[in-house]
Amino acid sequence: MNSLTSSSQDSYSANPYAGSSFDGNHYAQQGSAERPMTVDDVVTKTGITLAVIIVGAIVNFGIAIFVSPGLASLLTLVGALGGFVTVLVATFGKKWGSAATTLIYAVFEGLFVGGFSFMFTNVTVGGASAASLIGQAVLGTVGVFIGMLFVYKTGAVRVTPKFNKIMLGALVGVAVLALGNLLLALFTGFSPLRDGGPLAIIFSLVCIVLGALSFLTDFDQADRLIRAQAPARNAWGVALGLAVTLVWLYTEILRLLSYFQNR
Repeated sequence: MNSLTSSSQDSYSANPYAGSSFDGNHYAQQGSAERPMTVDDVVTKTGITLAVIIVGAIVNFGIAIFVSPGLASLLTLVGALGGFVTVLVATFGKKWGSAATTLIYAVFEGLFVGGFSFMFTNVTVGGASAASLIGQAVLGTVGVFIGMLFVYKTGAVRVTPKFNKIMLGALVGVAVLALGNLLLALFTGFSPLRDGGPLAIIFSLVCIVLGALSFLTDFDQADRLIRAQAPARNAWGVALGLAVTLVWLYTEILRLLSYFQNR
């Protein structure tokens, strides 16, 4: 199960929404009969999306424990690939802002997260159990989210076009490295970016930093949509972007913690 999930996760280890361009004047000039988006819309839609992911994760984790690890492994792979395809459809198929697209992604990603988390049930770090390890990853993810929200609200780091371009370049670079590592692992069995060694630790730390910075672009995008009085349905697109970042960050933090087993 480890090779299946780690390989599938490498296929999309970056937030495709980070650094994306958005012209707020589009909505300001066109106007819309639909109610404009508010902060409450973003919070509500993001909450629903995360709830679906959590339920899906619990279901697949339960299948792995009580039914069949093999079935859970298959569902994990389906979830990873399905989530990846859904994000591509949302990005290039003009389905961004669709409730159906976001919720379908949440179902797929829930299956993936549950199976990915199950991979670490036999991992202990400093005597900590798997449940503790997963709990630490969840708390770490929430902590980074809150911390980056504070950074954004205080203006300590400003999201500018240059910032977005740098982020996009960095994320593309990480995606290329992850894809190269995936191909290397498939053909040689050697996975230097995911084997728990020094290079793997550095790579995960880089991914965590980029994941944290991706929150800034997510927050900025939501801010601009609200100021431009974009239709309320766009909150689903913001929720999708935040969910992608949260899941990526969680998996990288959990993976990093696991690297310190037996150290």
